[in-house]
Amino acid sequence: MTRAHPEHPHARTAASPSAPAAAVPSAVHPTEHDEVAAGASEVIGGPRGRRSSGGSWWSPLRVIVLVALGMYALGMVQKMPCFDGSWFSGQTAQYVHACYSDIPHLYNGRGFADGFLPYFDRIPDRISGGMEYLEYPVLTGAFMQLAARLTIGGENLQQEEQIYWLVNAGLLMVCAAILVVCVVRTHRNRPWDGMFVALAPALALTATINWDLLAVALTAAGMLLWSRSRPFAAGILLGLATAAKLYPALLLGPLLVLCWRAWRWRAFGYAAGGAALAWACVNVPVMLFAFDGWAKFYAFSQERPVDFGSLWLILQQRTGHSFDDANTYAMILMAVGCAGIAALALCAPRRPRLAQLAFLVIALFVLTNKVYSPQYVLWLIPLAALARPRWRDFLIWQACEVLYFLGIWMYLAYTGSGDKHQGLPPEGYQLVILAHLLGTLYLCGMIVRDALFPEHDPVRRDDGSDDPGGGVLDRAPDVFLLGPARTLQEQPATRPGTYVRWGSPTP
Repeated sequence: MTRAHPEHPHARTAASPSAPAAAVPSAVHPTEHDEVAAGASEVIGGPRGRRSSGGSWWSPLRVIVLVALGMYALGMVQKMPCFDGSWFSGQTAQYVHACYSDIPHLYNGRGFADGFLPYFDRIPDRISGGMEYLEYPVLTGAFMQLAARLTIGGENLQQEEQIYWLVNAGLLMVCAAILVVCVVRTHRNRPWDGMFVALAPALALTATINWDLLAVALTAAGMLLWSRSRPFAAGILLGLATAAKLYPALLLGPLLVLCWRAWRWRAFGYAAGGAALAWACVNVPVMLFAFDGWAKFYAFSQERPVDFGSLWLILQQRTGHSFDDANTYAMILMAVGCAGIAALALCAPRRPRLAQLAFLVIALFVLTNKVYSPQYVLWLIPLAALARPRWRDFLIWQACEVLYFLGIWMYLAYTGSGDKHQGLPPEGYQLVILAHLLGTLYLCGMIVRDALFPEHDPVRRDDGSDDPGGGVLDRAPDVFLLGPARTLQEQPATRPGTYVRWGSPTP
């Protein structure tokens, strides 16, 4: 173990006075640093010129939000074949048109059409297919219930399901706008990185399949507040996100190891405490008065067999083994992977950025989980925009995800068409799962390389910044690390495109 400083300072939320003064980062314009962005800009007149002015009403935030809403609307249009009848006309039509959504089916299937209260009212088998309680976390259940209350005016069940989908699509559009705003503002000098989220084809295709955008928006808001050095408020948002979907709780792991390395224990304590408090405020009342309904999500997650999109499904179909113990294997792989990410955080020559570790830990969960629903890509899109803002790598990964999006529906069409077998056979579906796995691993590999060799990190290389999304961690000195420490050298303000380089290892 190497200590970068001779004594451990008390935990604090401000940068150490011994830290070198940071060079003022310049605003990053993607056409100056990214070849793909520069080439694509020819469609609208070419890269930004040296005489361009930033005084236009069309600020990056306004442009990116409008683009995001436009892409979201295109995603809604892509669902129109199902809205016009494929959700209701037969089992395979919604798969052939690749426009399936859980939302209209669960309006009746989870008792919302009959006015049942989630978690408190048992759902009859005749409408639920054996799912006696709503199998979603409490905050998502509240979101679904709100949309059900706003669903008015239908003359029959089919019209009510259509209205319910439209209401949810409108509410989720608000979540998409919040998500984009948070990503744009997290890295103050890199607003255009929000365009990765706005133009992500997988976001447009999967945004209205399920309710994941609620948790994704809350997580992005929590990361924004952390970047503003407000750890308690950030923890509250992460706790609310965890009350909507389980995966945001994993972000406390990267915060733990990064705060450990920088000895920012007070900040981590505030974040963890805020997360626990917010989660408890949402969940404890339901636990006390409807425990069986509240526990259904956790029991279903544990008992669910190997399912679509996972590595375990490939192994199951290729070997014939049932993999009933996939939970155990997944937990072992997750533990080993998290240990590796922690080692990366504590051993890298320069402390990795929060977004880098956040992407790695959520990607690890996605890769080892026993199910991968197509909308899970939403968890990773904003983290990818902050962790590795380079269009080439982002588009390679998105191409793999779009391929998987199409592949799963074609596979379901194949399995649901009886003896006709119209669609993608199991062997083809295994290939698209493999494409999803490899695409995610590719982006993980690029991020690990950036962490081990900071000169390759586009965020640090483009403008000389340290961790613009790190809040109290940004340019904080290292106190605890494993391996040779390197320290920032004080330099004058850098011009765009230069990199603040590292000095020699400290004794």
